[in-house]
Amino acid sequence: MRGQVTETIVGLAVLILAGLFVNYAMKTVNSGGSGADYHLKAHFGSIGSIDSGSDIRLAGVKVGVVNNISLDTKTYDALVDMSIHANIPVPVDSTAKITTDGLLGSAYISIEPGAEEDNLAAGDSFDYTQGAVDLLTLLGQVAGQSSKKSEN
Repeated sequence: MRGQVTETIVGLAVLILAGLFVNYAMKTVNSGGSGADYHLKAHFGSIGSIDSGSDIRLAGVKVGVVNNISLDTKTYDALVDMSIHANIPVPVDSTAKITTDGLLGSAYISIEPGAEEDNLAAGDSFDYTQGAVDLLTLLGQVAGQSSKKSEN
């Protein structure tokens, strides 16, 4: 009898701790898209391996997250909706670039700040973007050019 009571108490403690952990995890995961963030949009010709949840970085520091990616059926560009932390102003002439951490690293959007005094407001779009570079296509072009030079 005494063993069953101990097992029941330990089981309840484990369930309570698991519930607290799940609550903490949900708050941590959702903190990237809190209500204090503002949304910006960017059009890219190619997004590479960017996906919802990818980082937005400024000077290497995470300042936001990608919320949604859709296709603009008028321009056939990828339309990226992103959340930026409210305390991070982004000048209107900034550039959004898709880049990676090294050759095999994860892809993220890097914001290169401009020099304008005015900042992008919630719902605004970047005027300047640079899409993902396909490394295999680039290597193929270099190999094709070097073979043409050797033929001459």
